[in-house]
Amino acid sequence: MRQFTLRLVLALAALGLPGAAEAADGALSTNADGYHTEVVPYIEAAQVVSAQIDPVNDVVTWTNFAVGLDVSISGKRSAASAALRYERRIGWNDDDVDGDTVSGVARAGVALAEGLTIEAGGFAARTRVEADGSTSLGGFVSDDSTSQIYSAYAGPSVHTMVDQVEVEGHYRFGYTKVEEPDAVVVAPGQQPADIFDESTIHMAQARAGIGPDVIAPFGFGAGGGFTQQDISNFDQRVRDAYARADATLPVSPSVALVGGVGLENVEVSSRDVVRDGSGNPVVGPDGRFITDESSPRRIDYQTDGLIWDAGVMWRPSRRTSLEAYVGHRYGSMNYHGTFSYAPNARESYGVAVYDNLTSFGGALVNQLAGLPANFDAFVNPINGQVGGCVASLDSGNCLAGALGSLRSSVFRSRGIVASHSLNLGRTQVSTGVGYDQRKYIPAAGSGVDVSGVTDDMIWVAVYGSTQLDLHSSFSAGASINWFDGGFEGDGKSTGYSMSMAYNRDFIRGLSGVAAVGLDGVARDNVPDFLAASALLGLRYSFFDR
Repeated sequence: MRQFTLRLVLALAALGLPGAAEAADGALSTNADGYHTEVVPYIEAAQVVSAQIDPVNDVVTWTNFAVGLDVSISGKRSAASAALRYERRIGWNDDDVDGDTVSGVARAGVALAEGLTIEAGGFAARTRVEADGSTSLGGFVSDDSTSQIYSAYAGPSVHTMVDQVEVEGHYRFGYTKVEEPDAVVVAPGQQPADIFDESTIHMAQARAGIGPDVIAPFGFGAGGGFTQQDISNFDQRVRDAYARADATLPVSPSVALVGGVGLENVEVSSRDVVRDGSGNPVVGPDGRFITDESSPRRIDYQTDGLIWDAGVMWRPSRRTSLEAYVGHRYGSMNYHGTFSYAPNARESYGVAVYDNLTSFGGALVNQLAGLPANFDAFVNPINGQVGGCVASLDSGNCLAGALGSLRSSVFRSRGIVASHSLNLGRTQVSTGVGYDQRKYIPAAGSGVDVSGVTDDMIWVAVYGSTQLDLHSSFSAGASINWFDGGFEGDGKSTGYSMSMAYNRDFIRGLSGVAAVGLDGVARDNVPDFLAASALLGLRYSFFDR
């Protein structure tokens, strides 16, 4: 029987360091059977001042009130932890600052029975939206060009043995929503991107196989899958169904050759946009094109036929793993793979290469489901927003690639992500870097020609924290992304965010924080944006033994 280690992490933006709650004695309880329980509800109050430097000089001040709950529970076969934060902002002289925010990242699993688990996760963040669809995670609380992103998924997984046959099946349902920004800065003559609204995704997979040296020197199996994404913009729909057989041939104790062949059918379709008397597309009050639900569905992209891949698996030790594949899918060559290396128990490296056909919602759900089970989320101390990466000694710990652009069109996504995490107990450091390219598929009736257009983004994120002494800690983070839009008039942009925070425990349960931050966007066609912020705040934690 497998032992499942499950961890729900809804690591939401606290005005302190990740893991600060664990440092407080009295919040932790472990019984003789190894079960671990931690429950830390808290309240916060903070004063924030933000000075906009570009394109105009402006100073705004507001008060933050927040409530949250951090939970961590683990047992022999299952575990769960959570942190939830709701924040209310009250402006002193500017009503535009008023508002509320829920933000965080989640990863969950519960073992219901032997071989049966339920997995779930969620993500919420506030981000700045550019006219070309690019995003910048940062502290733009007082800017009208910000939007709220929500994404969540859930589903069961089955993994068991039937005699000598390994059987597994997975189902996942996901939902993603992007709220419209109040305003977007647009260059003269530039047509703003149609911003993604909402989508659902259903994904089902099943496989049965026999391992090497059971009835033959090689292992073999067969399986299939089906995915459907429904995007509200133009009622776009992505359907992908496949069936394949695969084989694994060990050539040494640490190396195996792998390959598979099958059939796949992929179809992308959409509906027409509502048009006015002159034939021009009609834009709704939310800034998005209005879909003509009565129009017939049109095929935007379709491919079917043979798919294949071949590769190598290298696992010289439990700390090193490599999988690299080359194949044919979506009508062209396809390359993907992963590499992970942990030289010791305190450090890890990870690399992932991907190539898939999806939408913004599908990419975010898939990245969310691929997060490691155990991580700490580094956040912006000014506004509590989650960064593009989390700190984990497992690989697959970044969401930044999925957040590159909010365009509503379906796209072919190719890229690479590399990450490094270091945990020295009192000090944690996490670094991520990646490249993402999106080649868009036009919705036939949208009136916007995106055929063959590509967006390119390079991003870097660095976060760190250290415990200075028994009662104080320091954290810092920085992220930057370079975006090159492929549409006419898009140009290039660079978004960046930097912050530092000092935390101090005063008495049991009561701590204070002082933080500063700098957020900005440098653009080719419109004036740059730059804002500096500072925060002073208090948190009181209620401990449950």
